[in-house]
Amino acid sequence: MGKLKIFNGIETLTAIKNPVVTIGTFDGVHLGHQRILMQLKEEAESIEGETVLITFYPHPREVLFPENHGLQLLQTMEEKIQILEQFGLDNLIIIPFNEDFSKLTASEFVEGILVENLMSRKIVIGYDHQFGRNREGNLLFLQSVAEKYGFEVIEIPAKSIEEINISSTKIRESLLQGNVENAKLFLSRPYSISGIVIEGQKLGRKLGFPTANIALNSDTKLVPANGVYAVKIEIEGVKFAGVMNIGHRPTVDSNLKKTLEVFILDFDNEIYGKQITVFFEKHIRNEQKFANLDELKKAISHDEVICRQFFNLPIE
Repeated sequence: MGKLKIFNGIETLTAIKNPVVTIGTFDGVHLGHQRILMQLKEEAESIEGETVLITFYPHPREVLFPENHGLQLLQTMEEKIQILEQFGLDNLIIIPFNEDFSKLTASEFVEGILVENLMSRKIVIGYDHQFGRNREGNLLFLQSVAEKYGFEVIEIPAKSIEEINISSTKIRESLLQGNVENAKLFLSRPYSISGIVIEGQKLGRKLGFPTANIALNSDTKLVPANGVYAVKIEIEGVKFAGVMNIGHRPTVDSNLKKTLEVFILDFDNEIYGKQITVFFEKHIRNEQKFANLDELKKAISHDEVICRQFFNLPIE
């Protein structure tokens, strides 16, 4: 499998052999998206070509509706790149989405990007995909200009598109309900979040459960429902088991700021300022308010036991 080539903007493009192209955000690169990547690969192999995904950054909604984009994305661009690489995509073109680009007509997009710059041989697209100013470009438009520009249009079956939309919705709904196990099934891997370890109030340390507080890398990334989870934590390429708490710490805090903190099992290193990734494996319980710190401590001990059992770790 060759290394994924990443082009930031059309200007940086180098020659791509017989490009077979699809366009989209591919948020999550879940099972439905993975099927499209397989289809893309098959089409490329049939003409000894290379696969190409055109995507946009930032997300168009951030630019078009800056005040209320309401985005809850399943992936940052960095996470998306990692997964696309795993699935053997050859080329990723990240087009900077800005107001100027949003004014490009469908014809300008096809002629300027798909034809002149890319020299696309095949375009794989769903019936409901729209592009260009006022979303005027679609499958029918591409089919109407295919002969003129010498590319073939391959339609992704409506059933597959439906499955992709259902999967994305179900993953988001599952995560917002704390059902990380269900999200894992649709994604074909555990859902993850990444961030930097920051200083907290060190209350966990006083209770005997030192936690790492995490500041997320992205403010458009979906955070699972408040509650307690069994997780894996990756630090500098090494994975550890842990208990993750998401929420407002109702027993000890009256402020409404949501915190993300993780107690890493059998771990005692200093990691302030380090980048960590948390993989959600199992929902343990919802967030609760306890009568006092002793009750909270008992609950955390119980969470740890459940987590150790889940990961087959020794219980002290």
